[in-house]
Amino acid sequence: MRLLLVEDNERFAAFVKEGLEAGGFTVDVVYNAEDVDAAVDTVDYDAIVLDLGLPDMDGIDVLKK
Repeated sequence: MRLLLVEDNERFAAFVKEGLEAGGFTVDVVYNAEDVDAAVDTVDYDAIVLDLGLPDMDGIDVLKK
């Protein structure tokens, strides 16, 4: 299963990614809302783990898109 992790805190994202990968997931990470569009346009993700407090856009608005 391939996941997209959207988290602006790079250290926290690394810990979450490590844990998810240990659970057998393939994980790509982006650190802002702007990069979400590019990621989902190029890869067919099974799920997105989304931080609601992103620096450039509210996570709820990203979810609505």
